[in-house]
Amino acid sequence: MSHIPHLINGERVAGNGRSAPVYNPSTGDSTSAVGLADRATMQLAIDAAKAAFPAWRNTPPAKRAQIMFRFKQLLEQNENEIAALISAEHGKTIEDAVGELKRGIENVEFACAAPEILKGEYSRNVGPNIDAWTDLQPIGVVAGITPFNFPAMVPLWMYPLAIVCGNCFILKPSERDPSSTLFIAELLNQAGLPKGVLNVVNGDKDAVDALIEAPEVKALSFVGSTPIAEYIYSEGTKRGKRVQALGGAKNHAVLMPDADLDNAVSALMGAAYGSCGERCMAISVAVCVGDQIADALVEKIVPQIQALKIGAGTSCGLDMGPLVTAAARDKVKGYIDAGVEQGAKLVVDGRDLVVAGNENGYFVGGTLFDKVTPEMTIYTDEIFGPVLCIVRVGSLEEAMQLINDHEYGNGTCIFTRDGEAARLFCDEIEVGMVGVNVPLPVPVAYHSFGGWKRSLFGDLHAYGPDGVRFYTRKKAITQRWPARKSHEAAQFAFPSNG
Repeated sequence: MSHIPHLINGERVAGNGRSAPVYNPSTGDSTSAVGLADRATMQLAIDAAKAAFPAWRNTPPAKRAQIMFRFKQLLEQNENEIAALISAEHGKTIEDAVGELKRGIENVEFACAAPEILKGEYSRNVGPNIDAWTDLQPIGVVAGITPFNFPAMVPLWMYPLAIVCGNCFILKPSERDPSSTLFIAELLNQAGLPKGVLNVVNGDKDAVDALIEAPEVKALSFVGSTPIAEYIYSEGTKRGKRVQALGGAKNHAVLMPDADLDNAVSALMGAAYGSCGERCMAISVAVCVGDQIADALVEKIVPQIQALKIGAGTSCGLDMGPLVTAAARDKVKGYIDAGVEQGAKLVVDGRDLVVAGNENGYFVGGTLFDKVTPEMTIYTDEIFGPVLCIVRVGSLEEAMQLINDHEYGNGTCIFTRDGEAARLFCDEIEVGMVGVNVPLPVPVAYHSFGGWKRSLFGDLHAYGPDGVRFYTRKKAITQRWPARKSHEAAQFAFPSNG
């Protein structure tokens, strides 16, 4: 069995011997073991990053960008191998893995603009012979803790931008599917990144706590579940760290009576069942305004759910692969059981799916509930599986109130041809990312990603302009060069231009 190491100071490091198995979710077989860092191993990475920081922060942004340009090329050249690694350990289809990587590469492209995005502001003659400007400076050693569901994309949200801003980075990826993350990090080293600027340390809660408690780590970025996001935000800010912690979601799609139903069904299929529903932007609730649109949705979507092509993620031409672990599969099945017990109408049941040749894989088929009500756990909780719930309401205002009352506010969308309804929805909905006839409104790399309410802890969203603000400190400099042989008397009033 192969062993997946850490990457510290540009070298593979085996660690202290503690490890966890990594599974192929399509077969249920353990394929490798990943090292789990103790605090001493994490300290090696922190020390490497700290040592690399002085030279890296003084490297011109244009030279940092040149490394990112080479990194982008290497990612594109190794697309097939990266997608295969993702699929083998996460379970998502090859096509989905390629799409994930491409969205990650978009963030590398944004980081390539380092000389532009790091420009400060300049004002001449703010006073007699006085000029003022702002300087965006790196904050030092920063860290990212990333989830299993996007082992390529989410790390690429973080460290390319942090690094071009002049910081040194420690990445703690998910221990469930670490191989693609390690492979990608090594590509960045191949692109010419100096040793110690990026370090990858695998681990569990011990590694996370080591990052939280280390005084050398100045900022933490996290993507994962809300309880852990809240923990990291609370413990990190308590120690004076800058923290952005993205949590869970329960994303609603509102279907108005005038919606283009055929296109809405196609959109819902991909948004609810793509990546087996293991996305924080997955649509898990369809809120139908009126029984007529609800009945029409059920009629059209059921045959498409039943026709989903499901199998080993490493095979091509599939719609859906397995869930990431046996525990994840059992949790999703438990939610389906609860939905039935609490009185929802189970229209399509995915619990008994068996994939021929992969009988031990962690599969759950596409599942559909109708007549779901807000007190049911399949409505309140983030299921993180291929389960779509239909809730019936009488008006757009009722639909919006339903969404605004939910504890999560990550993403939402509305399907309509009515511009007035769309504008009202965009203006009044209390959600961070909103789509109009777009089911997965994930912002492009030159905007920023983040939800509201208990979907985000912290003031700044991920990547894009907010990412630049998160990974830099703004310094305001005011400079005066008085004329030779001039002398001014002391002024005791507070200085002003009045």
